[in-house]
This record gives sequence, structure tokens and C-alpha cells, in this order.
Amino acid sequence: MSMNKTLPNTMTADDLHILLERNLENEVLEWLEEQINRVLQSGSARLFYMTYTLIPSQTGNEAVKFDADSDIRFDYLQKNTIRKDQLARLYLMNKILTKDAERFREKIAKLIELADTGELQTFLRYLALLPEAEMFLTAAVEALRTNIAVIFDAISQENPYPAAFFNDQQWNQMYLKAAFMQRPLDGISGVEQRANAELARIISDYAHERWAADRDIDPSIWRPVTGYITGKLQDDMRRLSESENIAERRAAALCCYSDDNDQLRTLAIPFKEEIENGKLNWNNLKE
Repeated sequence: MSMNKTLPNTMTADDLHILLERNLENEVLEWLEEQINRVLQSGSARLFYMTYTLIPSQTGNEAVKFDADSDIRFDYLQKNTIRKDQLARLYLMNKILTKDAERFREKIAKLIELADTGELQTFLRYLALLPEAEMFLTAAVEALRTNIAVIFDAISQENPYPAAFFNDQQWNQMYLKAAFMQRPLDGISGVEQRANAELARIISDYAHERWAADRDIDPSIWRPVTGYITGKLQDDMRRLSESENIAERRAAALCCYSDDNDQLRTLAIPFKEEIENGKLNWNNLKE
């Protein structure tokens, strides 16, 4: 198992409160603070669930507005166009976990089990920003079972959580399911860091099944193969390098460019200059 715990900049309840002050009416923020205090004082699961449910009706679901010179701490929220209701829910969970994680972790886990699609999407998208986020690994892994694209995307697309906390089996499952569901593979964070030999083998097996059925393959799928090109994967690279699809030829070049095998490195020669000057990389593979 190889994990890379690189998460968005640390986000505290106080940080989130700054954004709430800028985006909510005073009476709405006062309502939210009062509810949180009541939840903390009572420890009531029912009150916590009710507050979580009522938040959208109080805050609305408009996009949060950020200052032009917004603090770097808010980059992840801004990039994901977080809404007011999502921000308030994130604040609620962040604050109660900060104050009393032992008391509320099971209540939040139960909330996740009962959540509707929108609620679960919010939780998964911003899971990495919660205190001790690893305690909700089971919920994140469970999301891999879904065939609902918005839920699967919430945990797999541009989300640092899987790269930080999934083990290799969980990571590989997510990556391959993204391919099966035809989700954007170039939207998965931490692909190079989480590459592993077993995933390279799985990708090759998947490719052979697709080729046998005369079906297309997203050329981005080969990205984690770099550094693990042995056995039949060498033949896979040669096949890609001879493809009529230029994106597949580029993928082979990117995989083989820095390989220890001299023969494999020759497959990168047609694109060697583009790779070296930065004009070709995995982000513009299909352009």
C-alpha cells in the first residue's frame, strides 16, 4: 500500500466562517451558529440531522463569492464552485468534529448512509477538508460501488482524498471503474504518485479485452503504466506506437520516454522534442 497524504491547504472552521460571513445574511449565520451550539450541547443526532437538512432552505444554493485576492486557502473551494449550502454544511461538520470528534463521527457516518444524492455529493467532494478525514474512508470506498456518475465523480474527479487515503486495491478499483464508466481519466488526481505494478497489469488486461471487442480505449488510461512496462506491456506499447490514432502514439511516447529499456525509448523518438520542450504531456494528450 502506498499513500500520499497531500491534501488541500488546511481548512479550519474559522476559515470557513470567514467565507460564510461574506456570503450569508447576518440572521442566517446567527441561525446556523445557534443550531451548531445546540447540537454540540445536546449531542443529539436528530438535531444534527435536522440542521443539516434545513441548511439549504436557510442559505440558498447560490455559488459562494470569493474576493479577487482570495486567500490561497480557499483555492480548492473556489475551483469547485462551492455553493452556500455546501459551505454551510461543510462548516457544520468541520466544527462539530473539531469540538467533539469522538461523539459525532458515528453520527456523521450514519448521515452519509441516509444522504440523498446531493448531500452525498457534497460530503464526498469536500471530504478531504474535514478534520481527521481518514476516519471516513469506509464511506469514500463505498462510493466506488455506485453507478451514479455525479456520486462517482465527486470522489474520483479532481479530488485529493483517494490519492491520500486509498490503498492500492481501492485506488486501482477506482481507476478501472472510471474507465468502465467512461469518466475523464485525466480528471483523477495523483495518478503518477499512485501508479503501481498491479494497476499496470490490470490496464493491459482491460485494453486487450477492449481490443478483442473492437472497442475504443481512452489513451489517458496508460498514464500509470510508466515505469512498469514489462512482459506483454512492451507489446502493448509497440501496438500503440503504430496506431492510426495520434493520441495513442503520444501515450506510448510518454510512457516509454524515460524507460530503462533502450528499445522502448526508441518508441518515443517521434515525439521526443515535443516532450522535452513541454509541448506534449498527459494534460494535452488528446488536443
